[in-house]
Amino acid sequence: MIRKTRSHININEQLLFEMSSPGKKAYQLPPLDVPAVDAAAALGGGGTRESIEDFPEVSEVEVIRHYTRLSTWNYAIDLGMFPLGSCTMKYNPRINEVVARTEGLAWAHPYQPDALSQGAMEVMAHLESALAEITGMDAVTLQPAAGAHGEMTGILLIRAALEKRGDARKKILVPDSAHGTNPATAAMAGYGVANLKSNSLGMVDVATLEQEMTGEIAGLMITNPNTVGVFEENIARICEVVHAKGGLVYMDGANMNALVGVARPGDFGIDVMHLNLHKTFSTPHGGGGPGSGAVACKAELAPHLPGPRLARVDGAWRWNYDLPESIGRVRAFYGNFGVLVRALAYILAHGGNGLTNATLDAILNANYIRKLLQPFYDLPYQSPSMHEVVFSDDRQAKNGVRTGDIAKRLIDYGFHPYTVSFPLIVHGALMIEPTETESKPEIDLFVDAMISIAGEIETNPALVTGAPYLTRTTRVDEVTAARKPVVRWRRPA
Repeated sequence: MIRKTRSHININEQLLFEMSSPGKKAYQLPPLDVPAVDAAAALGGGGTRESIEDFPEVSEVEVIRHYTRLSTWNYAIDLGMFPLGSCTMKYNPRINEVVARTEGLAWAHPYQPDALSQGAMEVMAHLESALAEITGMDAVTLQPAAGAHGEMTGILLIRAALEKRGDARKKILVPDSAHGTNPATAAMAGYGVANLKSNSLGMVDVATLEQEMTGEIAGLMITNPNTVGVFEENIARICEVVHAKGGLVYMDGANMNALVGVARPGDFGIDVMHLNLHKTFSTPHGGGGPGSGAVACKAELAPHLPGPRLARVDGAWRWNYDLPESIGRVRAFYGNFGVLVRALAYILAHGGNGLTNATLDAILNANYIRKLLQPFYDLPYQSPSMHEVVFSDDRQAKNGVRTGDIAKRLIDYGFHPYTVSFPLIVHGALMIEPTETESKPEIDLFVDAMISIAGEIETNPALVTGAPYLTRTTRVDEVTAARKPVVRWRRPA
């Protein structure tokens, strides 16, 4: 059993308000060298106050130590592996951060005139071209702010293209192996949602698709590789079936970390897709953003892309607003520019061969984990894994231990938990994505921890169901916390 032996280091930090004592200051000011002014007289009585109620009064050393100690509580990609499946939480090279902070780029204002924005516009144009090549598409917009926003844009493009044909249709097919936001996106775009069940391999069943693909189906939203980490090996045939019935195919590109430089969605029949630049192309992921959900599409859908669009006129970049078939803006300005700079820096630094190698390393790492853990955890689908592998807790459940318990115990071993209970089509899912940035020694440590936990479950399951032991708080009432969050500090009575 891992024991909490270093509680003197693992302290539960007080709030600054609780450290406060009247009269303490974290600063020293030199003597006043100008005539004193009565603030109340100068600003009016309503514009000043003698003190700020409950404002913490602490010393400089208390402030410094408080925030330094808090910083050690954070688990970060700089500290260790984030095996979150479906999220691609990989280390991002620091050079991309340096590039994004280049003065002329970091301080560019979105309202600058075109003549003063040529460099920024060149960056965006170059990125659009690179993403079009990577995806095998004809046109790209960088305007959507995140993945789900890109999904929404893509489905609106499908609707616009079908309306132009005179046949908008009523429903979108969504496989149960697609990302969870897909059904909501289709509904928000005004479509009904028809579910498409996976086969025993975790893939779309082509025969079932042929039955479901009727004249009222506008298109298919497919995630490839899908959320069980499996590549849809019949993807070209799937696209043919949809196209034969007059529909269009949207691909959720959140898992492009398994395809970049190896396969291009446009080549196997995809009509429109989004890319999570913050997952695949180097922007710190999580913490509320920022992100980017760039959308790439084939020529038929390009006239409907959101405006304005970049255009080269007389040797200079301009914004083209003359887009009569456009679905209109989906966001103010033209995307999260800092994210776009990082993405281009990442692509150019790697080059074509480097991007391919990153993809192959991600796939290798996932399959290495799969091979080592398969003797200890149930693998519901035998199809080859791509960049992530999904186990289930079926073996451990026989001893009363579920995926959430295993994840809690993993914290005691120094790792951030994997994705718990997702995808929903795998009961008790353990979804693990190591990404390409993790070394063999780091992955071996993770695997050893998972194997050790599996052994604990066999010999002492209560040890795992009681975890974690080394955190400042152990198990919390998650239902109550979600329904009745306490978001305001109250001074103790």
